[in-house]
Amino acid sequence: MISGDRIVKIWAKYGHFYLQGLGNTLWVTLLAVSLGVVLGLLVASGRMMKLRSRDNPVLKGIKAVVRFLCTAYVEVLRATPLIVQVFVIYYSATGIGLSLSDATATRMMWGIIAVGLNSGAYLSEVIRSGIGAVPGGQLEAARCIGMSQWKAMRFVILPQAIRNILPALCNEFVTIIKETSVLAMVGIAELMFKAQSISTQTYIFVEPYIIAAAMYFTVVFPLSKLIAAVERRMNKSVTR
Repeated sequence: MISGDRIVKIWAKYGHFYLQGLGNTLWVTLLAVSLGVVLGLLVASGRMMKLRSRDNPVLKGIKAVVRFLCTAYVEVLRATPLIVQVFVIYYSATGIGLSLSDATATRMMWGIIAVGLNSGAYLSEVIRSGIGAVPGGQLEAARCIGMSQWKAMRFVILPQAIRNILPALCNEFVTIIKETSVLAMVGIAELMFKAQSISTQTYIFVEPYIIAAAMYFTVVFPLSKLIAAVERRMNKSVTR
């Protein structure tokens, strides 16, 4: 039976460990999503490359390879569980000696990279759909006034696409907060890892995880409501 007294005692003794774990969770999430945004933009750009008839064979071949690699990256990472990706990336990298002098920093680095790669696969689709939602005439008009493809994307298309991308990007941040819990499996001291450690030390196997769940809820629920409110406000401003 769940005991409120045990929850209070665990929090009084180990509360600072939980807060450290939550801090690591948020830090990993921020870095992983930042990496995911960069990768997502690059991969979306690669997948949106057009094979033009006026391209020379070499350029057309390069574009085809880039599109294939970007598509394969997205499909593989979206079709496999995050925990499998974490194991493969972490143990493959450390197995060939790609590690830092500090073991904790090594685990943190490869955990962030693994989650960031996974996030990039999903965000690339978000970015691609956000750009695709901008009317095609916008790009044509920008090119007609002398803008290059890059300038047209930077100053005309992307600012409009951000409105479509922002809600999904915020939701991805909330999702990654929860998904970082799998990093406990490779020893990264985020919130779930702290709960497991406390459970092992105290031989109490329910209450430590209830505290962790309450902390996840305390962070995720308000963020979800805030994102929903911002999204509604943005939708209203569009319809006016």
